[in-house]
Amino acid sequence: QVQLVESGGGWVQAGGSLRLSCAASGRTFSSYAVGWFRQVPGKEREFVAAISWSGGTTYYAESVKGRFTISRDNAKNTADLQMNSLKPEDTAVYSCAAAQREIWRSYYYTQKGSYDYWGQGTQVSVSS
Repeated sequence: QVQLVESGGGWVQAGGSLRLSCAASGRTFSSYAVGWFRQVPGKEREFVAAISWSGGTTYYAESVKGRFTISRDNAKNTADLQMNSLKPEDTAVYSCAAAQREIWRSYYYTQKGSYDYWGQGTQVSVSS
């Protein structure tokens, strides 16, 4: 079992930055891929970024590429999402997720069904 807790959300003006952190319990976290997803009311949860268990491979949604950076520290059991140049359309509840099963194909990193454990989410609000 892995429990995930997000932190670092808040309110920021457009163009600003926030850093989200996902803290995990459980000794096996270092072997899990981690993804960040976001959701606004009335819409499907959407993929934002993902990182392989080793941290060697990362994936990003086109809408955040070049602005967001995902990273992880397996020694600390954390995975972070650095968000720069934020836009009002980035406003959402951001959740981190961990995949217990190994993900072999890049497509599946972007799919919420690949992830077994989810945090409760943290609100990010960007004003224009």
